[in-house]
Amino acid sequence: MLASLFQNISPIDHSIKASHILVILPQLEKLPKKYNVLGEESLGKLLLRREMKLTDLSNTPVSANLEKGELCAWVMLNTNKSIFNQQTCIRKAIKLLLIENPPEIHIAVYGTTHQRKSFSELAVYAAWVNGAALPVRKNKPIKKSLTKISLYGYKDAENFTLQRAMAEGNLLARGLTILPANELTPQTYRQQIKKLAENEGWEYEEFDLSKLQEIGAGAFVAVAQGSDPKDAAIVHIKHNCNKGTQSKSVAIVGKGICFDTGGHNLKPPRYMQGMHEDMNGSAVALGILLAATRAEIPVKIDCWLAIAQNHISPHAYKQNDIITALNGLSIEIVHTDAEGRMVLADTLTLAVKLKPDLIIDFATLTGSMKTALGSRYSGIFSNRSDLSTKAILAGEKSGERVCAFPMDADYEESLESNIADIKQCELGGEFDHILAACFLRNFVNDAPWLHMDLSASSHKDGLGAVDSEITGFGVSWAIEFLKNI
Repeated sequence: MLASLFQNISPIDHSIKASHILVILPQLEKLPKKYNVLGEESLGKLLLRREMKLTDLSNTPVSANLEKGELCAWVMLNTNKSIFNQQTCIRKAIKLLLIENPPEIHIAVYGTTHQRKSFSELAVYAAWVNGAALPVRKNKPIKKSLTKISLYGYKDAENFTLQRAMAEGNLLARGLTILPANELTPQTYRQQIKKLAENEGWEYEEFDLSKLQEIGAGAFVAVAQGSDPKDAAIVHIKHNCNKGTQSKSVAIVGKGICFDTGGHNLKPPRYMQGMHEDMNGSAVALGILLAATRAEIPVKIDCWLAIAQNHISPHAYKQNDIITALNGLSIEIVHTDAEGRMVLADTLTLAVKLKPDLIIDFATLTGSMKTALGSRYSGIFSNRSDLSTKAILAGEKSGERVCAFPMDADYEESLESNIADIKQCELGGEFDHILAACFLRNFVNDAPWLHMDLSASSHKDGLGAVDSEITGFGVSWAIEFLKNI
């Protein structure tokens, strides 16, 4: 849960009673006397002892105990550096305080009006997104949630509604992703989504396995048929923003494989570890929907979630099977561990039928994307060059960085089949992230479309503003993107 109480107090009060304080400064060689920085004397002694310059705080935040025992952390933000860099500095500084599990923190910002606005937005988001405890199953949980955040030095007219909305969306995505597969089954996942839809006033619809068989969604059914119970489904949630004029309709599609064994092409233990996180794309899509709802982004959103498991059983689909997808294309199965593109294929076909102005899908789709980029960026593909440009810009502004990849027509030569309309993939996975995008393009017709392969869904020691290994990457990016379409 987010901190239940937030105070936005404009003047900095040196008489505040606080146990944990974060001080955020602009990049300076020397502190002006007019700043009268909290804990300035202690900071000076600390820097002298460590043989650090004041400007070193822009790379290495520090903390020390003040006279009355308060723990104070200081950080400098260089506004000439990227948002990602600034987020990283804020995260490291806040971590120095949160490591003690305080019930509340106080944040003081200094600088020009523009700097204090920027610093406040970064700090409030980082405090909210890292101050809430994620689900754990320990008898004695290590982390407790913040209950109060107080901000000094800047007053926001909107009370940081956007930052809170993005934090709530990110926490939803991370909270779902971290749940173990024996708790988050397709059935229990659908129950949670339905309850969330009721609470948020979203329209809820689902296509269960029998309905999908009836309408001919063979690609999705092929993956789901190996599981017992037969609880897979495609979930459709609708949200209409009541604020302002809705200029665009957007379909957000998410891969929700609650556990991926690889099917008959069974994963070895090293690669099966963490496969409860293979539903992250759907969790991110839900987080985006929640954040857009709370922030009242004036966009009509249809959220489509492909929820299933990929298990090995006598009923599971196999190599060399020929499957017919919902759009009528026949697919030659090459590798049963390429299940994500199969469930997305039919889900995208359903999304296209409503003729949205834009489709964005999110998926932990390929290992080759992580090989190509590592886990600091996610990869994107689009059938519109202007969308790729806007996506990269949204990444720079949100701190969730993306890299565009090609999917020229000649790549599809690798998906040509002698016995079906298209092959699912190649056996060699060197550029499978590109082939997966090429495969999915066959199911969006010519609708404007962005595909995000979430190689940054998890990153050891956190990424950008987020301190946990599960990052919730994509929520802040999408809100920044949707704000400007």
